[in-house]
Amino acid sequence: MSSVTSLGSRNERWWRERGRKFMRKDKEVSQFLDRLATLCWGKGDSRSAKPRLPPILKFTVEPSRALSAVIPDFNTTAAPIRPLLDGGTGRPSSLCLTAAATTAASRGEVLPESSLSMSIPHLATPPPQSQVHTRVAESWCYTQVKVVKFSFTWTISNFSFRHEDVGEALQSSAFSAEANDKLKWCLKLYPEGQYEDSKDYLSLFLLLVSCNKSEVHAKFKFSIIDAKKEETKLMESQRAYRFVQGKSWGFTKFVARDFLLDEANGLLPDDKLTLYCEVSVVVDTVNISGQKNVNQFKVPKCQLSGDFGCLFESQKFSDVILSVNSHELYAHKAILAARSPVFKAMFEHEMEEKKQNHVEISDIDHEVLREMLRFIYTDQTPHLDKMAKDLLAAADKYALERLKVMCEEALCSNLSVETVTEVLILADMHCADQLKAHVIDFINMHITDVIETLGWKTMIRQQPHLIAETIRALTTQSFHRM
Repeated sequence: MSSVTSLGSRNERWWRERGRKFMRKDKEVSQFLDRLATLCWGKGDSRSAKPRLPPILKFTVEPSRALSAVIPDFNTTAAPIRPLLDGGTGRPSSLCLTAAATTAASRGEVLPESSLSMSIPHLATPPPQSQVHTRVAESWCYTQVKVVKFSFTWTISNFSFRHEDVGEALQSSAFSAEANDKLKWCLKLYPEGQYEDSKDYLSLFLLLVSCNKSEVHAKFKFSIIDAKKEETKLMESQRAYRFVQGKSWGFTKFVARDFLLDEANGLLPDDKLTLYCEVSVVVDTVNISGQKNVNQFKVPKCQLSGDFGCLFESQKFSDVILSVNSHELYAHKAILAARSPVFKAMFEHEMEEKKQNHVEISDIDHEVLREMLRFIYTDQTPHLDKMAKDLLAAADKYALERLKVMCEEALCSNLSVETVTEVLILADMHCADQLKAHVIDFINMHITDVIETLGWKTMIRQQPHLIAETIRALTTQSFHRM
């Protein structure tokens, strides 16, 4: 039940002051709020004023009906009113008048008692807990829709020299969310428009090249990277579209050709058109269901990683010492052997390390070795980003495949024109095939910039087989685009 609460002069001042703040924004709304204050407290702004009408505080949240009875064009005026009514609490408020109250308000008369109901968040108090009824279902279902989001950049050099006919398209290389993903996508660009009615525009589409499902649903966003390296002319799908193999969705009028070619707009720096695409694909839908269990058990979270981390840091019960550059790290043979085939072979056979319980390591830095051991014990690498190159070599040496791929991923996410050749050499040296493939793709996308770097020129002299492999990949991709 709603309770009647008297509002003192402090609340009157609060209401009138906020009404004045809206004077510059909307005079009609401000006058109405001042009229409400007058109806409740009378005329004037006296601190001794007593409420003429005790408003009824409610907990119902009905902002759409709050002022519609009194203020014309409520939908347009509601936006500035709601922050005023909320009082900064973030909780919606409501204010409702009966038909009789509306008539009285229009005449400037005093409202009859109980005809006005207001919800003021900073004054109202929540109902007692005993009055709150929460409905708990005996069984339930949660549908989890897994969405994978990835991006792709396509750069076309000397774009102003392109003179395709209407309906003639350029097609990018295929890309996907992951290296082994069966869903392959590409961008399809019509420089002169797809149809006659769009010949003054560039038409841009997202095409599903190959798919292992009957259909997939995806959203997409297109933009142009301008001379400031910022996204512009952004267009995106408003819903998830149904894609089947060979089907494309996009925009026939993506950007006006005259606007694009105008140098003042900065969309073709060095005559290069750089298109940026973000794709969000639904990859799986899972229903998780269950039933209410009267005797619910709270199972503690798994502490295995933390417990093994403490074991490593404490050095308790250690039975082997790893020495590197006069530093010693204490470890446990069983854990090292369980995680690394190299350590397993070392401790299984009659090697010096097994006899002496001491392993000398000369080609790994002390901090890198410590980080590798932390991964062996906890499966975590807090300093992966800054140690990725050295950890990749260590992971390769001790056959830690998961750590190796984690290093590949970290290196791939930080590729640049200046560092790409160094990473390519590293990937080749340690048989990091996934990283190598990504690096070659990156080089092919930025080939004109990469070949000007000192690293590329050095690689021509010292690793010519990598140059040949990169050019072969570039030639293959160009052939597939034809």
